[in-house]
Formats: sequence, C-alpha cells, structure tokens
Amino acid sequence: MTLTPTPALYTNAKRPATSNDTAETSSHNQQDSEIPSAHLRKKNKRTMDNGEGPPMKKGFGAIEMVQIVPQKARYTFADLGGCESQFLEVCRLTMHLKHPEIHSTLGIQPPNGVLLHGPPGCGKTMFAEAIAGEFELPLIRISSTELVAGISGETEEKIRLLFQKAAQHAPCLLLLDEIDVIAQKRETAQRDMERRVVSQLIACLDDIGRSVSHSDSSDQDLIIDTPILPINRPKHFLVIGTTSRLEVIDSALRRAGRFDKELALGIPDERARTKILEIVCRGLRMDSNISMKTLARLTPGYVGADLQALSREAALCAVNRLFENILNSTKKRHQTIDEINLELQKMLSFLKSNQDLDPNKFDDLFIRMEDFQRALAIIHPSAKREGFATVPDVSWQDIGALKDVRNELEWSILYPIKRPEDFELLGVSTRPQGILLCGPPGCGKTLLAKAIANETGMNFISVKGPELLSMYVGESERAVRTVFQRARDSAPCVIFFDEVDALVPKRSMNETSGSARLVNQLLTEMDGIQERKGVFIIGATNRPDIVDPAILRPGRLDKILFVDFPNAAERADILRKATKNCTRPKVAADVDFDAYSQNPAMEYFSGADITALVHEASLLALKERLSSGDERIDSIQKKHFEEALHNVKPSVNPGDRDRYLKLKNIYKK
Repeated sequence: MTLTPTPALYTNAKRPATSNDTAETSSHNQQDSEIPSAHLRKKNKRTMDNGEGPPMKKGFGAIEMVQIVPQKARYTFADLGGCESQFLEVCRLTMHLKHPEIHSTLGIQPPNGVLLHGPPGCGKTMFAEAIAGEFELPLIRISSTELVAGISGETEEKIRLLFQKAAQHAPCLLLLDEIDVIAQKRETAQRDMERRVVSQLIACLDDIGRSVSHSDSSDQDLIIDTPILPINRPKHFLVIGTTSRLEVIDSALRRAGRFDKELALGIPDERARTKILEIVCRGLRMDSNISMKTLARLTPGYVGADLQALSREAALCAVNRLFENILNSTKKRHQTIDEINLELQKMLSFLKSNQDLDPNKFDDLFIRMEDFQRALAIIHPSAKREGFATVPDVSWQDIGALKDVRNELEWSILYPIKRPEDFELLGVSTRPQGILLCGPPGCGKTLLAKAIANETGMNFISVKGPELLSMYVGESERAVRTVFQRARDSAPCVIFFDEVDALVPKRSMNETSGSARLVNQLLTEMDGIQERKGVFIIGATNRPDIVDPAILRPGRLDKILFVDFPNAAERADILRKATKNCTRPKVAADVDFDAYSQNPAMEYFSGADITALVHEASLLALKERLSSGDERIDSIQKKHFEEALHNVKPSVNPGDRDRYLKLKNIYKK
C-alpha cells in the first residue's frame, strides 16, 4: 500500500543524503507508517498548503471522489405502475419531511430509513427517485461501492461525512444503492474492516434526528464547502437502501430506529403489468388495436425493466418491418449464406446512400401486435435467470381427462385469486392452501400444477425434491428459505415441490440430524412466523406413505388429491389431446379413439404411456413411408396403433398397482 509522503521526507530530499541521515530517515518512515490515516491526511494537507508537497486531490481524504451534490429527481409516482400500496406506505414514512411539526408535537422520533428489496429490474432505484420527485425533496444518490476504500478508516470516514452532507441539506433523501455491499452480516464477514463499516453505518443511522455538533474544522474543510449548520438544529432526512439480497443484510440494521420499514417490490402481477405497460408505451406510436391487458396476460414473470426492453424490441421489430418493405425482402427463419449476403448488400447500399426517405412510407408505421409477438420470442424475463421461475406454457387444453382433480384445484387456487370479492362477501377464508398430488407415476401430477399456474397467471417456482439437498451443514435449510423468500417477493406465486418425499421423509430416531433439520425448516416456512400471503404450495409424490405426517396437517398440505389411472373415456380424451385432435401428428380418419381406448391391453396405461404410444405409432408410420417410398402414407393408420400397442407396455408393474389401489382407497374421495 502506498501512502502520501510526509513533510519530513520532502525536506530531506532537498539535499544529498548522508550516512547520518539514513537512520533518521528510517526512523521517520517507521514513525509515519504508524500514524493513523486521518492524522496523516491532516498533516499532508498542511504540507500541501505550505508548498512542501504535491497538490492533493480534493475528495474524501487522499482518495478522489465525485463531489456530492443533491440532485433533482427525474421521476414521480406517475412514472411507476402497480406500486399503489407501496406508495401509500411511503407517504406515511415521509410525513415528517414535509410536516415535521406533527412528530414534534407528539414528541416521537420519526423513521430514519426504508429498505427496498426485490429481484433485479423491479424498479427499486426508480421507486426511490420517484419519492424525491413526488415530494420535491433534494436527492443525494450514491452507489455503495463508491464508499469502499482500500485504506483503513477511509470507508468509515466517507460514511460519516456522507451523513453530515445529508444533514446539511435536510429535509432530503439519501439513497444508498446496493446497500448490501457495505451492510453484510458481521458474523460471516471475512475481514475486520467489513465489521467496522457495518458498525459505522449503524452509528450514523442512530444519530439521525439528534442535534448537530461542530466537528473539527479541518475535517470539514476537506470535503464540505457549504455553511456549517447552527447548533441544536435537527437533521431529519430519510435514508433509503436498495438491495436484491435482503438475506445478507446485517440483522442489527433491520430493526426499528434504523431501517424502520422494509418494502418489497416483487415481480408484478397481471394488473401491475398492465399499468407498467401503459406507462412505458405512452410515448410510442402504437396501433389502436393493441390491448394492454392482453399483452400483460402474455408477459407473466416480466419485471419493469423487462417490459421496457420488450417495448423497445417491439419498436425495433416495427422498424425492421419497414426496411423489409423498402428493400422488398422477407426475413426468413432459416436463410442460406447466399441469401444472407444478398440481404447484407441491400442493407449496406441503402444505409450508405444519401437519398431521403419518402414521408408517405411512414404513414402506416405503427407498432403492431405482431411486433410484440416477435419481441416476446427475443426478450425473456430476467427473473427466470435469477432463479425465479415464470408461468409455464402448459394450459388446460394440453391436459386430457382429470376433470375431478382439475375442479378441486380451481376451487382451492384459481377462484380465490380470480374472484376474491365473492369469497369476501360470504366470509370464506382465502388463505392459501397446500395441496398434495399423489398417485402412480406418469398420470399428470406435474402437468396439473403447471396448468393451474398458467390458468391463474401466477408465477411458478418448480423445485425438484433432491435439488435442495446439500452435503454442507445449513446449506439445505438456506436453500429452502431462499425459495420461500423468492415466492413472497413474487406473490401471488405457486411453489411446486416435485418428488416431495425426498424432502420430507418420515422422521425417526435413527435418521441423521441434517434430514430432520431440513424437514423442520420446511414446516416452519409453511406456517411459521412469516405468513404465506399469496403463496400456494403444491407437492407431488408417488409415495405418500413415506411422507412425514406433520406436513399433511391443516395449514400445510391439508388437501390430498389422488391422481388415478385414466379410464376408457379419459384415455380417449388423452389420445385426442396428445394428437392435437388428430392434426399433429396427423391421424387417419378411420381411427376411432373411443373404440381403441376400450382395448383391455390399455387398462393400466398412464398418461405418459399413452403419449409414448402415440409417439411409437408415428415412428412406425414414418418408417413405412420411408422404406416403401409410398408418399400416400401421410398419417398414422389403425394398423400402426395396433402394432405400437404390442411394443409399448404399462410402466407400472402389477406389484405396484396393488399398492396404489390401497392408497386409492385411503385418499380417493
């Protein structure tokens, strides 16, 4: 580490060094290396003023930093959509900045800080700027990484002077972006500096609202050029911290008196996405036939940044469509190298030419729904890359049979989300329920969970049972907490635990403590201190008999639905859904699915077995067409299904069928 030279070293450099100076110089070096950095900087400043050293850059101590100047916010509440409840909460928290006499009359301490958390791209920084813009307050915005310094004590000094600067401009807002950089948990900190920084931040938050005292004038001159506040003047301002990793913030910061309130800006639902789309598209030239509600229905899991990128990509698609009309070309999905080179030459010749475009060609230049359809194939929700799953593309039209189970799922999940006012009218609780789907493998348990999430438009987090297990102590429990925290941020949300028996097996005295801790953590998250508001749980298992009984009580997975083998009528329905009503793959007109499903050989076929049967029949038809060269074979015929039935057998063996029959008698209604 290189420090600024001391005055003594500069003095000795004016004459040649002698042997007598060697010991003195080394003594000076040893003494100056032990001087605290703050004292050293004061000494260097006096040296700089006397002309004995190089000029020092103005900033925090010896490190240059951008001058802190309050900004005028660019946004207001009108620039954000779907945050009405958060806006209302913020109005209560910022009341003391506009009317301090209310809190002074009551004699109470106003709130000091607000912590905004949520997935990346949900608008945390923009939300903080909108608060300052709506109430016309000065905004001091700084990234937390700018506060980190390499010299011991520099970071703490920067934090102290930053809070002093905010106090001078009170009432104002102090925005600490990505506060998790300087506020991580002290028990897991790798260095002592990280612990000191958190302690300094805690001390500064505790000092907000107290009377101002004059500090050393030399320290004030280093960074602050504005007049010093009078003594005993309150310094009320609000600190707003943003983070996408709430779980790493030190617990001492998350108590009352510091960050008094934690506001979650999660993944927007369909109504919020409609509001956001209206805002991001209000300056675009769009076709009048575009419905924002329809577009919001097509964008589950998209956050504000994704929707803004989607509108921008749709505009680019409209521009590309204009170029295609001008160049008389059509963009194909698969192009040869020669076609690509030809299109490239046309584009280059057009862009390099100085000819003006005909204004009449812009008359029909609008962003159409087809442009948004193209953009949806390009722009994917960022939450999916961050570990948040989105609504699957499986709908009820893709699932055959299972009418009874579907009806139970609709009343447990779909209607409480779609018709909450009817439940409220009759006083029926809309508390999120937990559902356990059990039954033979391949009968559509996972498809049911995906379809109900798609039908409600809720976010969907799929958890394979063994993927949460870890060999390290505490990692499995942390993974469970992370899943539920993401679900609360994305509410309304469905958490689907596939093969849940791997996560919550029956606890006994002979098992390892790690497995018991994981079961306890999952049970605590299901109905612990934190409520599951808007978080629905669906579990799927082939072995409900080995699941821990504690998870099956009311309040957790309180409804058990048995998904049985399909009967003859249901098998025919699955065959139609698997072939898209005999269109894909194409089925000959003489094939009768109702009669074919009556075959005794299909008695214990599951939905997965029927899908495999259709795939085998289509391969047999293709083999016959290629081997015989008969182009008239363009569909699956009856003989292909009969031959495929000899090749595909039920996946559940007779011994397991008896076990599932006993489970059916227990759980089937």
